[in-house]
Amino acid sequence: MKTMKHKGYSARIEYSDEDACFVGHIAGIRDVVGFHGEAVSELRAAFKEAVDDYLEACKKVGKKPQKPYSGKLMLRIPPKVHAAVAQAAEVSGKSINQWAADMLDKAAHSH
Repeated sequence: MKTMKHKGYSARIEYSDEDACFVGHIAGIRDVVGFHGEAVSELRAAFKEAVDDYLEACKKVGKKPQKPYSGKLMLRIPPKVHAAVAQAAEVSGKSINQWAADMLDKAAHSH
């Protein structure tokens, strides 16, 4: 499934039966920015407007807009798994970070 994207931001979308429309939020940020629409085209336009409004509002108040993801991911794994990862990375000639990034990318894109 693909998601709506605009200027590096993604949409998290649900359907509200109570309101008879799609309701969305900008995904991956702590600020709450919502939008809604009854049809996909209306929802897409509302999402783009929400992102643009969010960026403009941040600019007006001198706040740095939140980015969806920093690229830093902290994991807690058992020492046995850590050792196996370190060995696999070394054997492949990569750092643990590069090896893990490659494996996570492969897993995330294999449907």
